[in-house]
Amino acid sequence: MEMYGFQAGFTPSTYALVSTTALLAVILVARQLATEKLTKSNKKYPPYIPSTIPFLGQAISFGKSPIEFLLLAHEKYGPVFSFTMVGSTFTYLVGSDASSLMFNSKNDDLNAEDVYSRLTTPVFGKGVAYDCPNAQFVEQKKMLKVGLNIANFRKHVNLIEEETIEYFKRWGNSGEKDLFKAFSELIILTASVCLHGKEIRSVMSERVAQLYWDLDGGFSHEAWLLPEWLQPWMPLPSFRKRDAAHLKIKQIFYEAIAKRRASEEQEDDMLQSLIDAKYKDGRPLTDDEVAGMLIGLLLAGQHTSSTTSSWLGFFLAKNKDIQEKCYEEQLRIFGSDDTILDYDGLKECTLLERALKETLRLRPPIMTMMRMCKTEQNVCGYSIPAGHQVCVSPTTNQKLPQVWTDNEEWKPDRFLEEDVATSTEKFSYVPFGAGRHRCIGESFAYVQIKTIWSVLLRMFEFDLVDGHFPDINYTTMIHTPYNPVIKYKKRKATDHLTHELKGKYQ
Repeated sequence: MEMYGFQAGFTPSTYALVSTTALLAVILVARQLATEKLTKSNKKYPPYIPSTIPFLGQAISFGKSPIEFLLLAHEKYGPVFSFTMVGSTFTYLVGSDASSLMFNSKNDDLNAEDVYSRLTTPVFGKGVAYDCPNAQFVEQKKMLKVGLNIANFRKHVNLIEEETIEYFKRWGNSGEKDLFKAFSELIILTASVCLHGKEIRSVMSERVAQLYWDLDGGFSHEAWLLPEWLQPWMPLPSFRKRDAAHLKIKQIFYEAIAKRRASEEQEDDMLQSLIDAKYKDGRPLTDDEVAGMLIGLLLAGQHTSSTTSSWLGFFLAKNKDIQEKCYEEQLRIFGSDDTILDYDGLKECTLLERALKETLRLRPPIMTMMRMCKTEQNVCGYSIPAGHQVCVSPTTNQKLPQVWTDNEEWKPDRFLEEDVATSTEKFSYVPFGAGRHRCIGESFAYVQIKTIWSVLLRMFEFDLVDGHFPDINYTTMIHTPYNPVIKYKKRKATDHLTHELKGKYQ
């Protein structure tokens, strides 16, 4: 449906009609030939979900409610099944046994670059992440890991606390606010002060935050479906804003990098770590690579933390008894409302951590992880042909009724159980991925979200507006809350907290 719209807007109507018809004819013939070839083979291929809509396939059904679609497909077809969307064949692996294929795979067999580069390259830039050979990307991730360590996390806690208090003081004593918008802005500020260095944080403003929003808008279904070479020719506002924001943010980073290189001071932050880093062959990172990696580091975490922090807020607002127990946990561990947070204390906030884990189970920010099948793969008795996009849905794995008791309910204390699914089913809980593909920013995300919510629990009480719990917004690549307005009022005991912390930080 959307693809047809692009074609119509890109060429004159007659040419578009002829071109589209010819393209569909070629695709349908090719698919028919491929199907006949597979049918004649002795190999057992995954069950195929048929569709009566050429080219689009299951795009409409999947788009309306992807998790329901996948759970029903799993119930009917089993742990491995295939279907077509917009001319491509997707094979989903559901459950721990099937998912092991992706998480234990080598990049030469199940390739990430072929799927993600069209999304990430226009946002991060050339030569980083999925726009470079996998071996180079692995080296880049190791460079980033150097700055994501416990010693730095200990310093990050108070930086995040300070940013959070300053941000939410503007909310006043009570009201209703867009929680997701607030977290989207705050996560950028907290991540920047912790990871980017003082030069970049000092220029952060609402204008720069808007640039990040425009960059973030580049992670769209259109960018995922359209080849990278075709995107510059598509007159889509999201593409234009993304590309303009990329250039402006890169320029900000170039200036910060130049200032740091010229400085005699050696800062202990991610910016300095990347400036000092070298590849195995001795080559240092270029300014363009440093800037691209800083953008990638921020936006990759921004998606996870802003979405998860928002959903956590709504679950706590809906479950007031757990919200109050989390508040009492804060008082018990930190002694009083005006105590400064610290890393060791956060580790003891086990109820808050269970609430966060359960939120990640029900609402992981990334609905599907994808790889391009480069060589035929075998799993659960099926052969997956090269050319399929192989997918694992964390949300689906984390909602399987045969694995999770009361699978649709938000129950943080399920993580108290020794036989919880995460210990018995290795890939049943994968909000940050698993194996060699596990997200390197997971530990920082936990520190960031737990610190922010430790502050908020002491500052405010939260309620749903008219009892409304947000629906899931399926129109974006990241499953954010739809109409994410929350009700709040300041806790009386925190007037002293705000005054004391304000004085300490001035």
